[in-house]
Amino acid sequence: MSEARISRRAMLSGGVAALVTVGLRPAQAAAPQLTFDDLYGSVGVLGLTFSDKVKQLAGQTVTMRGFMAPPLKAEAAFFVLTEIPMSICPFCSSDSDWPDNIVVVYLDAKQTFVQPNTVIEVSGTLEYGSWTDAETGFVSLLRLRGARFDEA
Repeated sequence: MSEARISRRAMLSGGVAALVTVGLRPAQAAAPQLTFDDLYGSVGVLGLTFSDKVKQLAGQTVTMRGFMAPPLKAEAAFFVLTEIPMSICPFCSSDSDWPDNIVVVYLDAKQTFVQPNTVIEVSGTLEYGSWTDAETGFVSLLRLRGARFDEA
């Protein structure tokens, strides 16, 4: 009688295939959490300086918790994430007026906005530095792009 042998490689690849077949995925590392306290290294006579953490995480997907400021219009593809609930949107005319407790969030797909007192968790690609949105003229210092959010 012949004895069947299964190599370790065949066993492992078969196991991964079985996980995919039943809808399970191998565990992925969670995106780094960024808080409003993590955003700036210092505030001085020259203005805000970004923290080392922001500089290290730029270009990566991060998650943040906060509140959605009321959007300018219901069909907007972006909103402002704030540290505290706000009844009006803290839009600025220039980055020199930029508050240190907001981040602009550009959605990857339209989502229904939530009440301004609802805690949300946002995940998206972190960008920093002065940038002007060509469509709206809105100037931002910090952004999350390709973002999505859920109630926390």
